[in-house]
Amino acid sequence: MEYTRFEKARIIGARALQLAYGAPPLIKVPEEIKEPLELAEKEFDEGVIPIVVVRESLKE
Repeated sequence: MEYTRFEKARIIGARALQLAYGAPPLIKVPEEIKEPLELAEKEFDEGVIPIVVVRESLKE
């Protein structure tokens, strides 16, 4: 699924907040990653974040 830039930002932001509050990482954390936002971006790129985007149809 292709995400809009807004959906991507929301997903990464939500995951970074979870990580900042102590959620366990879903991937092995590379040594160069120090910030939750960087880790959330890496998890997003690898496709392991369990967040689903539901789009409603605009047709009536």
